[in-house]
Amino acid sequence: MAHLENAAVTHKKFSGVSAELNFAGQRLILLKPLTFMNLSGKSVMQALQFYKLPLSNLIVIHDELDLNFGTVRLKNGGGHGGHNGLRSIIENLGKADFIRLRIGIGKAPDGNTTDHVLGRITPEQMEKLPVILDGAIEMLQVMLKEGIAKSMSLYNNKNFLEG
Repeated sequence: MAHLENAAVTHKKFSGVSAELNFAGQRLILLKPLTFMNLSGKSVMQALQFYKLPLSNLIVIHDELDLNFGTVRLKNGGGHGGHNGLRSIIENLGKADFIRLRIGIGKAPDGNTTDHVLGRITPEQMEKLPVILDGAIEMLQVMLKEGIAKSMSLYNNKNFLEG
């Protein structure tokens, strides 16, 4: 992510790995839960409570079956859509009023959702992943500087693999 200042040392707490840094004058706390996906809400809740952050400051980045591979979208609020990580976060926080950065993985070609979600990414997809993640970072940067509405209007209908 461009324009990072004072990236802090990574810490192991909140049942995960976390780091603090600054972006464009804003304090960011990054958290990667180390729990099973269906228990990740515990980790998120611990971090929000420790830092005394409101739910409106939470951005959850997750995979999304309902979006084609290469598509990245921002969404504010909503249900869990069958995603066990989101389900856990919503159950632990008691609300779903947070921003999601949804990274499309597409539906399983053979219909086996479990193997698709938990399996390995194909070499072809792995080759394209940096372009998608760069696009996601760009979306987040615009959101942090200019707001979610601006970022959504610029990027939500864009597939980063199509240019």
